[in-house]
Amino acid sequence: MRALFTLIGDIRRLAMPYFRSEERWTAIGLLAAVIALELAWVFATVLLNEWNVAFYNAIQDKDFPAFQKQILVFCGLAAGAIGVAVYQVYLKQGLEIRWRRWLTKRYLDAWLSDDVHYRLRLSGDAADNPDQRIAEDVQIFVNRTISVGVGLLGTVVSLFSFSVILWNLSGPLGLKLFGHEINIPGYLFFAALIYAAAGTVIAHFIGRPLVKLNFDQQRYEADFRVDLVRVRENGEQIALLNGSPAEDRKLDGRFSRIFGNFVDLMKAQKRLTWFTAGYNQISTIFPYVVVAPAYFAGQIQLGQLMQTASAFGSVQGSFSFFISSYVTLAEWASVVHRLTGFETAIAKARVGADVPAFGMPREAGSQGLTLRDLDVRLPGGAPLIQTGEIAIDRGERVLITGPSGAGKTTLLRAIAGIWPFGSGTVHRNEDQRLLVLPQKPYVPVGRLDVALTYPRPVDMVPKERLTEILAAVGLPALADRLEEEALWPHELSLGEQQRLAIARALLDAPDVLLLDEATSALDEPSEAALYALLQDRLPHATFISIGHRSTLADLHDRVLHLHGDEAPRTLRPVSTPMFHPPEGGVVPV
Repeated sequence: MRALFTLIGDIRRLAMPYFRSEERWTAIGLLAAVIALELAWVFATVLLNEWNVAFYNAIQDKDFPAFQKQILVFCGLAAGAIGVAVYQVYLKQGLEIRWRRWLTKRYLDAWLSDDVHYRLRLSGDAADNPDQRIAEDVQIFVNRTISVGVGLLGTVVSLFSFSVILWNLSGPLGLKLFGHEINIPGYLFFAALIYAAAGTVIAHFIGRPLVKLNFDQQRYEADFRVDLVRVRENGEQIALLNGSPAEDRKLDGRFSRIFGNFVDLMKAQKRLTWFTAGYNQISTIFPYVVVAPAYFAGQIQLGQLMQTASAFGSVQGSFSFFISSYVTLAEWASVVHRLTGFETAIAKARVGADVPAFGMPREAGSQGLTLRDLDVRLPGGAPLIQTGEIAIDRGERVLITGPSGAGKTTLLRAIAGIWPFGSGTVHRNEDQRLLVLPQKPYVPVGRLDVALTYPRPVDMVPKERLTEILAAVGLPALADRLEEEALWPHELSLGEQQRLAIARALLDAPDVLLLDEATSALDEPSEAALYALLQDRLPHATFISIGHRSTLADLHDRVLHLHGDEAPRTLRPVSTPMFHPPEGGVVPV
């Protein structure tokens, strides 16, 4: 019972924000219309129940004119019922797609804002497969909430309406017990109640495992789909490593989990279907069995028999709502658990997002960049790097070196403000703009000009400017393909992608540029020429680079090295080389 109240609370917490949002009047209006049509449908079934009396009495009495009249009445009722059914589906779908759009946008904003998606990854993705939760779970939640919620309301109204009819039709039942006669008023109502209650209890105990099995099935399906996407995106590396057999084994293992859980799901579904199928078959004849004695005793006519059986079936069907909807309810419950888990993971990841681990004070008049007592730590809290105080002047080019795995990239993340573990401050001018160029650039799929100007809108930069920039970074052949859509991460080599990232930096013209081995895929002359291009086009920008090549030292004004054999390593200067750009500033292709 406690779990049920928790589930109801979770559903309410997930559903109510939409009906309090900026779309609330549209949402409430559509919901009210759907509910009104559901009530109209119940009213139509009540009218059809009353129509049974006259129709079947006309058949019993062989009254053909009355029979014809009732056919016409039925046509009118049927036409109204059809109209109600059509518009209820139409308006229900309208509410569903609007609600899904709003909820999807809400989750996307929560997932992408404040780099929560990155923080979730650092925490080990406590919410597995966020893509699946946003794309599929939201759709299922909205669909099931509307269908189950409106269906439950219609069931309650139908139960009340037909219970009154059945109570009035059934009359008292006399029983002799220990020599005393006991009259049970409305006995047919209690018979339907007992029959449905017994079926509900049995169905719950049989179908209870379906909730967890549905939850696991969705997770396993998402894991399998993610691994398939990874194989597609890393096909070249897998082929070069002859890794197809290994990927085959991994994917086969993933699907084995899907297969095993689905077999368990089949078995649980089979057990529940054995019961529900038998229950539904018995429900077809059960009302007639209960009412038939009164008919054969001559107490009621055929019309009253059919009306009573119909009312009994409606009451019993309303009481059996839980049984007939058990599979849907189990799937709904599993989706609610997944979405609440996703929200909890987002809330945990957002803790501290408003107050970064590393202070980023913006100071008016400050032209450089100052790292003050940075204490960079790993997600588990272990110390990694400590800097003391390091001042970097405006326009200065600084190279950070150190052994592989020492934490150079993590230090750059801390300077950029996205690393959430540690303390200290990074002081820079309040108007400074910062850009990071990672070793593996992000190149969106689609048009090349959109990938080049990312994340800015492409219409903000003239095409002539893009063509000139591509030629400057050594990619003139791509100038005629700016409007072409392609899988650019697969068409361009890593070196070409790095040149594209340099072009993006020239377009953005940041005040602080962080280069995380951003030219590692290029030969040394090309690397030197690109640094010369950056110096020429961005003369006042501050560069902080990470790299392992010894030739990089000559391209920077100062080198800072991570000293120490064990963490925490300290960042200290080792030399002050001068930057000597190659003559001409031409970038080799």
